[in-house]
Amino acid sequence: MKTELTPPAGQVAMRWNLPNILTVLRLLAAPGVAVMFLYFHRPWADWLALILFALAAITDFFDGYLARAWKQESRLGAMLDPIADKAMVVIALLVITGYSGMDPWLILPATAILFREVFVSGLREFLGDTAGLLKVTVLAKWKTTAQMTAIAVLFLAMGLEYIREASQERSNAALIATLSDIGTEDINVVDLAQHSGNVVWTFGLALIWIAALLTLVTGWDYFRKALPFLKDDTK
Repeated sequence: MKTELTPPAGQVAMRWNLPNILTVLRLLAAPGVAVMFLYFHRPWADWLALILFALAAITDFFDGYLARAWKQESRLGAMLDPIADKAMVVIALLVITGYSGMDPWLILPATAILFREVFVSGLREFLGDTAGLLKVTVLAKWKTTAQMTAIAVLFLAMGLEYIREASQERSNAALIATLSDIGTEDINVVDLAQHSGNVVWTFGLALIWIAALLTLVTGWDYFRKALPFLKDDTK
């Protein structure tokens, strides 16, 4: 005998409205950033990853704004939104740290960010029905904005890295030919990319440190709120 699963009384089925669709697209874009480096050569992979990440980050604002403006807030959106944000940040940081030569100035803030995200996710899972006390705060929203801005800047710097390295190997005819194919054979453009790339990378590192600081502060705030529920009962 075939049985059908029905939602509990008083509940309605999930609705695929525009805000939820934007959230799902942002979730799918997270692994898409890494996929760019599998199917495209650099610097095209860097540029495409930057564009995809930036477009996905923009949807982070619009899905929440539209859901509130159109009164289309849903449990599906509330569940997927933080997952999509974390997936974007974690995957992008893994890609950037891998292609940056494991820069220690990047590894430390990236580690802090990853640790906090895992820790807070574990807290929410442990708290279960009481996880509502860990609602996203205004500071946490600023944290997410800082993370995504820093990552976008670092992707931009990575895209310039190809040309920065080329400036150190001007005698390599094959490399210069490749640069010619993408329209950067002019040595002045190469010099400009070398210096601007260093500036952009340094700026990106400064932003990721700021994001890491905000990440740790919000993580401590969540831990403080959850602490009363972590204590064992004493007789």
